[in-house]
Amino acid sequence: MVGALLWIILPGYRRLARENLTIAFGRELSPCEIRQLTFRHFTTLGANVVSAIKIPALSQEEIARIAEIENLDLIQKNITAGRPVLLAINHIGNWELYAQLVFLVTGARFGTVYQALHNPLVDDLLNRDRRRLGVLTFDRKKGYQSALALLREPGILGVLVDQHAGNSGVWTPLFGRLCSTSPLASTLALRTGAAVVPAAIYTSGFAKWRVVLSQEIPWDASQPEQLTLNINKALQQQIRTSPADWFWVHNRWKTPLPNFLLNKAKRGVYLPPAEPDLSRFGMVVRSPNWLGDAVMSVPTVRAFKIGRPDAHVAVLCPEKLAGFWRRVPGVDEVVAIESGESVFSVASKIRRRFEVAIILPNSLRSALEVWLAGIPRRVGFAGHSRKWLLNQIISKPKESTQAPLHDADIYWGIARRCGAEDVPETPPVWKHQRGECVIGVCPGAEYGPAKRWPAYKFQMMMKEVNKRIDCQWVLLGTAADLAVAQEIVSGVPNATNLAGKTSLSELMDLLAALSGLVTNDTGTMHLADFLGTPLVAVFGSTEPQLTGPRGPRSVVIRQKVECSPCFLRECPIDFRCMEDIPMEDVVQAVAAFK
Repeated sequence: MVGALLWIILPGYRRLARENLTIAFGRELSPCEIRQLTFRHFTTLGANVVSAIKIPALSQEEIARIAEIENLDLIQKNITAGRPVLLAINHIGNWELYAQLVFLVTGARFGTVYQALHNPLVDDLLNRDRRRLGVLTFDRKKGYQSALALLREPGILGVLVDQHAGNSGVWTPLFGRLCSTSPLASTLALRTGAAVVPAAIYTSGFAKWRVVLSQEIPWDASQPEQLTLNINKALQQQIRTSPADWFWVHNRWKTPLPNFLLNKAKRGVYLPPAEPDLSRFGMVVRSPNWLGDAVMSVPTVRAFKIGRPDAHVAVLCPEKLAGFWRRVPGVDEVVAIESGESVFSVASKIRRRFEVAIILPNSLRSALEVWLAGIPRRVGFAGHSRKWLLNQIISKPKESTQAPLHDADIYWGIARRCGAEDVPETPPVWKHQRGECVIGVCPGAEYGPAKRWPAYKFQMMMKEVNKRIDCQWVLLGTAADLAVAQEIVSGVPNATNLAGKTSLSELMDLLAALSGLVTNDTGTMHLADFLGTPLVAVFGSTEPQLTGPRGPRSVVIRQKVECSPCFLRECPIDFRCMEDIPMEDVVQAVAAFK
């Protein structure tokens, strides 16, 4: 009845238990069966907690009537042989019965390592009862020298092995899902030569339990992490024996804050080669809406993929960018947002499919999408009245008057604060074969005319380059650039106008095959830079230190004037930043593509 009441009044713990059970048994049980098991767990837990209050006051004879122990000889034979025993204990069933083992083994003292409870009165009450029975208790915060001394007598030491170990744990699987696991049991066993014996207490009836000792776990001193993993495997089998008995309201598979990427984990990840496939750790990255910004965020997105071995990275992006993201190494899935699609429809596409959402745009809508989707961890910059929608807020780096921060580095700051270390390299895919020289020209810029070198300047440049090298030209851009591209090619006989005639995927293939590209500060510039294509970028109203190309084959040409960068869409005066671009500088850089 107590457990059923808690099931009703504690929806947060009910949800946590259901989520944990889904992690463990989601591939085997239906959602209905998971819900039924959740309720059975609460009633079982309630009964065990109420019973645990009475257990310390019972005599040995009364304990013998309600609990039976199996395989006690696994402890006794080791103690008799002079070998200590480390009991790998857990929160299965009525775990207060572990203290009764002190009466059952002759020739050895029994102790347990514990973590003090937050309530000192309850903590003192529990430990006073344990000590009254003769159990030695060792507070883990005070060190382990006394626990080691007990083992070396030789004695018996119980160590809990089923709790989340935080930053001090080894990340290794339980039910196929990585979790932080304490190395304490394996460390103590290896230092003392102790036999590691898993123990569990199963509810066998109304106020009846079975204390079951399993066969000891063999270990090799040269592989301590393997022992930790094997303890998890034994725990997994014990839980399967009686699923309702385990403490499912503990956040065993807790997502670390802030470093949920495991590059900086103190003891790292342990996955032996023979380990079966891990359950995925789902991360969805909300892409920027502009192509250039999306390209600049690629190292950040790839960092989430390589940040942990169980990573499944999906990118949520506008449909127009889906073709690009499908070609980015490390992206497992692309979820496209259709034009005009509501925020509720977008949220339904990703609802409860991911553990973490990383929001790269600064908009309120992008944060609302993942909040409505019910994703537990939501990471991004504050601002635009969306702080309440996030639960891991990344501080933007402070502005520096001496060295402006590139947009790619701002995005990277998000990955770094989540645990990423080194910026991952994306190998260029430029595959131009020496032979015919084909140069691309991108005269548009979606942001506005202030970023566009005049059409007549492009045409002048192309004619001058034609005098110096033998080449072909292709004009690139969207349908909006068709008119200006046609104006340019009308005076250049060896030019072909492909503006508005290529998909994003086709554009990527074309850029990778070009000898080089001449472009304004636009998304196509970033795309070519990402692919490793040689390019010449003409800058005027914008700042290359913030949004310029960074590849080794990229050249930026600008004419610094007193009013640039202004970041305006249209020039309010005489467009001097673009008109004064040195034509000879551009011609020489482009002619070098040959």
